[in-house]
Amino acid sequence: MALNLKNIRNFCIIAHIDHGKSTLADRLLEITGTIEKRLLKPQYLDQLELERERGITIKMAPVRMIYLDHILNLIDTPGHSDFGYEVSRALMAVEGAVLLVDATQGIQAQTLANFENARKTGLKIIGAVNKIDVALAEQIESAVKELSQLLGIASEEILKVSGKTGEGVSELLKRIIQDVPAPKEQPNKASRALIFDSFYDEHKGVLAFIRVISGQFSLNDDICLIATKTKAKTKEIGYFSPTFKPGQKLLTGEIGYIATGIKNPDLLKIGDTLASYMPNFTDIEPLQGYKEPKPVVFVSFYPEDGGEYDNLKQALSKLRLTDASLVFEPDFSEVLGRGFKGGFLGRLHFEITAERLAREFKITTVQSFPSVAYMVRQSSPQVVRPPVGGSPQVVRLPRDSEFKTITNPKDFPSDASEIKEPITKLEILAPSRYLGAILQLKSIFRFSEITTDNFGEKIIITAKLPLADLILDLDDKLKSVSEGFASLNYEIVGYERTEVVKLEILVANQILPGLTRILPKKDIEREARFMVEKLKKLLPRQQFVQAIQAMVGGRIIARETVAAMKKDVTGYLYGGDRTRKMKLWKKQQRGKQKLKEMASKSQIKVPPSVFKELLKK
Repeated sequence: MALNLKNIRNFCIIAHIDHGKSTLADRLLEITGTIEKRLLKPQYLDQLELERERGITIKMAPVRMIYLDHILNLIDTPGHSDFGYEVSRALMAVEGAVLLVDATQGIQAQTLANFENARKTGLKIIGAVNKIDVALAEQIESAVKELSQLLGIASEEILKVSGKTGEGVSELLKRIIQDVPAPKEQPNKASRALIFDSFYDEHKGVLAFIRVISGQFSLNDDICLIATKTKAKTKEIGYFSPTFKPGQKLLTGEIGYIATGIKNPDLLKIGDTLASYMPNFTDIEPLQGYKEPKPVVFVSFYPEDGGEYDNLKQALSKLRLTDASLVFEPDFSEVLGRGFKGGFLGRLHFEITAERLAREFKITTVQSFPSVAYMVRQSSPQVVRPPVGGSPQVVRLPRDSEFKTITNPKDFPSDASEIKEPITKLEILAPSRYLGAILQLKSIFRFSEITTDNFGEKIIITAKLPLADLILDLDDKLKSVSEGFASLNYEIVGYERTEVVKLEILVANQILPGLTRILPKKDIEREARFMVEKLKKLLPRQQFVQAIQAMVGGRIIARETVAAMKKDVTGYLYGGDRTRKMKLWKKQQRGKQKLKEMASKSQIKVPPSVFKELLKK
């Protein structure tokens, strides 16, 4: 069809996790004829096997559809708060958003967060209640009422759809065409496009997923990437149908891809401006990109097979190309060898990364405990001029040094004079009847500044919580006490002073850096006891006694002992003088002592399987 800017609609679907975005996208593909019904499989846009198994969207997925003489560019987005950065990139590339709510669950915490982000971006928001085929009539009306109040519109304007049966989906498509504005014309502007995602192809290099803001891009054009001042050529250009469909050009307002031929993934930055090449890069006005994602959870990855280090490095580089929020740098463990310390947006983010390494690249890794970034001020030494005949004295001025960011627990100093930890602002949305049970979690987690507010028949609990507590098992505990009805959303709001200490684990008097953790003082004894007891059960027995100790500031606060293996060296002797047995026992004792001394001089070898079991907590 001939392209008319007025006939283009760019939109995304946003919702809380498991509210049916991907299933609704399936029906959109089916009704618009983008995918033949016989070829359509559930969650078609979720191409990762991991997405299908977990039933969640991890990566945004763009697709171009044709309906009623209009080009509809859809971006399906993730729902979990850990992947909020994916959603923010999608919002910047479109003019409208379908805010989807599960009729059986109603508005959830991430629904509120997505609505606020879409509103701030200035998008046209269309409200839709999903799963009307399985919900009760009163549930549907309740969800419609909640959503209409949130959007500030009449209940009649809220669409009722079923992503499973297709009921109401045609009306939704017509509403998108009617209400979502067409892209704005950019006359007399240079060709520029916003890079909202990317993909790596072994033969074509980096594929930039773009939204053309002004001008056009054609095959074999000279292009450039502003952030890295990189020149390239369009090796291939096309659309998402939803597979890559080559074309000849991309015009203003269109969403598509450009194969750049660039082989170095680091040269392409998500949120960068792709433009027609100019010798002087400063002549190109960059588009407003996205804020840089800031990792808040740090986990070290070590290959189980040390020979896989280079493959792990290459795999992480490729993952980073499709996940702009992933950062990593080389790391080293005296026990596990060479690896990489990764920065992630949350616990689920790093769990997904570990699974993708295993599934897509066949690399099995051992991970350290998740940690957060602490800001630490160390006391600074200063030499004081001595009195006549006296010796110099060293004093410490606790506020004399600047704050230093510590992301690896083993680097945490023992002489910190002031420590700050990242703090999150939580929003928990739950039925009012669970308020008491949720507030009881204060005995486990360090909640502060708790406030409550009514939201229809539900209640919003707002509180501050250290990120270190959040990444443990808050979500599981919350689901447990609320019977699965509560949901949460969070954002990092700053740093606050805290009292934490470094817990180190020693085996045979040797520190195991991979097990070092930073914990609140109030939890340190309980965690120390748990660690040494669990390690005692997991550690293989040796020919000598192994002491397992938990140490804080040079003081041992918990200890267990793994007994030596016993071997009856006199079993073959029958009767006779006891002297022969005594000689053999003494020889065995000398051998065990020699083994113990050798172990103390060399590095204790802890099997990766033991680390894996310890880190499952």
